[in-house]
Amino acid sequence: MRILMIGDVVGAPGCNFLRRHLPALKKCKGVDLCIANGENSAVGNGVTPASAQHLFDSGVDFITTGNHVFGRREVYPFLDERDDIIRPANYYDGNPGRGFGVIDMGRAQVAVLNLSGNAFLPDNMENVFLCAERILPQLSQYRIIVVDLHADSTGEKRAVGFFLDGKVSVVAGTHTHVLTADDQVLPNGTGYITDLGMTGPKQSVLGVKPEIIIGKMRTGMPARFDVPDTQDCILTGCLFDVDDKTGRTVATERVCIE
Repeated sequence: MRILMIGDVVGAPGCNFLRRHLPALKKCKGVDLCIANGENSAVGNGVTPASAQHLFDSGVDFITTGNHVFGRREVYPFLDERDDIIRPANYYDGNPGRGFGVIDMGRAQVAVLNLSGNAFLPDNMENVFLCAERILPQLSQYRIIVVDLHADSTGEKRAVGFFLDGKVSVVAGTHTHVLTADDQVLPNGTGYITDLGMTGPKQSVLGVKPEIIIGKMRTGMPARFDVPDTQDCILTGCLFDVDDKTGRTVATERVCIE
């Protein structure tokens, strides 16, 4: 099974660029399942029912999220109602949505688990290692398990990758919006990449107008994060070839479309 995972889709430019390029990419690469991180897909960050539906209509099969998932209140019922969009599992149980979901592919069922790292992110969540240990037994019936690890620290992502090596099929990092060059198959068969990058404006700071981020860093004052209104975008992610019978990844390939 060929699984395509796409980095954080940022704003309207990212959503529109994804729609223009994803169908051809899936056909060209023979993609069976497409998972995208949509937590920045709405205008001004966060995710809304409309921005999520835009991703689904563009060819995304399943949406993961991260620390901005609760930024837009209108998405709360959507998270509770839908099985194909999830939020990090180590958030409080009473929060809207769920931390994992299952996609029925016919010949195989794929479990998708969303985790948040702890380093440099809000500390009011469960330890990522303990959360994974708690939830994985609930997914033991599924041969293929894919993890979106939404985390800030490269070291933490690598540590979680090795911790889950052999226990899941894929660990793909998101959140830092820069495609890393370390995609690999870990020793026990788990496909890994530290960060999938992003889908959004190329000439930006993580999808935001550079002058806004520069001003914020120079002055320390809060600023509204506006996305450049441009068609000069980039789509990044990674392909994972997973053996249906063993659940192990056999090959990886980074994806970058400009």
